[in-house]
Formats: sequence, structure tokens, C-alpha cells
Amino acid sequence: MTLAESPERLLEAAEAAARAAGGHALANRARRRETIARFAHDVKLKLDEECQRIAQAELAGRFPDHAIVGEEDATVGGRAGRGVEWIVDPIDGTVNFSHGLPFWCCSIAALRDGQTQAAAVFAPALDCCFTAIRGAGAFCNGARITVSAVAALDQAMILTGLDKNPEPNLPPLALFQATTRHVQKARILGSAALDICRVAQGEADGYFESGIYLWDVAAARLIVEEAGGREEILGHQERGRLRFLATNGHIHEAYRTILRDALRGV
Repeated sequence: MTLAESPERLLEAAEAAARAAGGHALANRARRRETIARFAHDVKLKLDEECQRIAQAELAGRFPDHAIVGEEDATVGGRAGRGVEWIVDPIDGTVNFSHGLPFWCCSIAALRDGQTQAAAVFAPALDCCFTAIRGAGAFCNGARITVSAVAALDQAMILTGLDKNPEPNLPPLALFQATTRHVQKARILGSAALDICRVAQGEADGYFESGIYLWDVAAARLIVEEAGGREEILGHQERGRLRFLATNGHIHEAYRTILRDALRGV
């Protein structure tokens, strides 16, 4: 690792890229209905691609030899798997953004050997920037954050999602129903990275979703870990989809058991 690739420099670049891309989306929110493609439960916007190019340019300008993997296209820049690799989600929560809801963010992670070393998740409409360096704690707008102390699952707030493509061999809503039977409340807010950061901040106690991707969690997983929580990939699916769990740590084993019971045989 060179001095230029120190964790502090990586975080500086991650935050700059997240703020540049997120700021562009916020400044152009009047264009939020400029659509490239629509799907049954999703949408792809012109601003998704614009914001990704802005984030990529910010990162490539600082680290021209690094690989950059973005949600909106294939790998650009250097070779993935060697040295530092950047994972970019330009607008996580695109459907929220397209409707004018403020629950969306830009997520940037710097990985070395597959492990996130520095991360920034910027939610411009909420004026919140979550950051972390491995081994140095997690922060929101410069103030240290920590997970909640909730230890009983029946007192826990869980953030989750409803996957548009249900798990093979599972009926729709099976995982959501398994969750709601055991927790105080389950909520669906529509941005995986921001949901995980809310667990890191202690506003929720756990997060689970089946069928998300690395770019959804690459940055936030370090933030929740550095805030004192736990994160875990519970399984891999086709086309790179993941089953991902993040908690405050106290409810982790109990919630994982419920999810694994529901997924048994899948």
C-alpha cells in the first residue's frame, strides 16, 4: 500500500465522490422522471448514469489505476481483484428518488482483497454523510455513531425489503412474514445502504434483504461493523444476488436463526 492509498486518502476520495454524485442528483431532482427504462418494480433514470459518471471521474482523477465497478455498467479503469477496487452505487433508492421521497443515497466503497477499507454513504436530501475507515469507527457528519443496545428480538425494529423476484421454492412474503412474527416492527424504506446506516446509527436494530447486490452493501457493511454491529452474507444466488444481514450484534444470532429456518431447503 502506498501513502496515496492510505485509508485516510481512500476515505477522502470516497466522500468526495459520494458528495459530487449525490449533489448532482439533488440539484437535478426536477429531472427525476427522465427515464431510460422501466421494469415491473424498478426504474432506471438518466441521472443514475450521470451520477455514476461523476463519481467515476472523481475517483479516476485521484486513482487512475484503480478498478471502478458501478451498478450502471461493467468494470472500468484498472483490473478488478488487484489492488484497490471501488464499488459505486450512484443512486441507491432510485424508485424513492423518482417519486420525490428523500430516502435515497450515493454509496462508495474502497475494497482491498475483497474487504472494504473505506466507505461513504451520502444522503443529500437528508443532509447525512456516513463514513468509516476500517478500525477507526463510524461517523455521521463527523460525529461518531454506535448501534443500539436492544437485545430482545421482540423489541427490535427491523428494516427490510420485498424482493421483486421471490426466493426459489419460497412463496412471496415468506421472509417478511417470518420477520414480522418475531419482531416489534418491520419497516420497508427502500434504500439498502441507507437502511444499514440507520442500523449503524441506532435508529433501527437490524436489516435483512434477499436478492440484493454487492454495490448495495459494500460501503454500509463497513459502517455498521465500525459502529459496533455485525454484518453477514447468508447466501449467494444466481447473477450475483446476495442474502444479506446486518444487526446491532445483540439480536444477530436470534434473527439469523429465524431467517435460516425460513430458508431451510431453499
